[in-house]
Amino acid sequence: MQFALVIYENEADFIKREGPEAEAYWGGWSEYTQSVQQAGIMEGGAGLQPPSETTTVRRSGSNHEVQPGPSSQSKDHLGGFYLIDVPDLETAIEWASRVPITELGRVEIRPLLNMPAEV
Repeated sequence: MQFALVIYENEADFIKREGPEAEAYWGGWSEYTQSVQQAGIMEGGAGLQPPSETTTVRRSGSNHEVQPGPSSQSKDHLGGFYLIDVPDLETAIEWASRVPITELGRVEIRPLLNMPAEV
C-alpha cells in the first residue's frame, strides 16, 4: 500500500533549518531519509520552503483569488512529505513514528488514492 507521510512543523522548527541548530536539524532528517531508502520503501518525497514562501489560490465564483502566504493561520505548517510503499497501515504508523519531528510537530498518514483508469 502506498501512503503519504505528511509532516507538519511549527514556526520554531522552520527557524532551526538555518542558524546554530541547522546541523542537528538536518542530521535527523538525513538519517531518517537514508533509513527509508535503505528499507526500499521510499517512493518519493520532498521538504518544502517555509510558509512565508507560500502562495495560495482560491476559487471565488468564476474567478480565482491569489494571496501570498498559507491558506490558514495555523500554528502547524506543512514542512514536507514522504511517499512510502509498505504492506499495511501498521507499518506506515511504525515509519511515521520514526520521523524526526519535535514534540510539537505531527505526521499525518494518508493512503494514496487509486485513480480510476478513465481519468
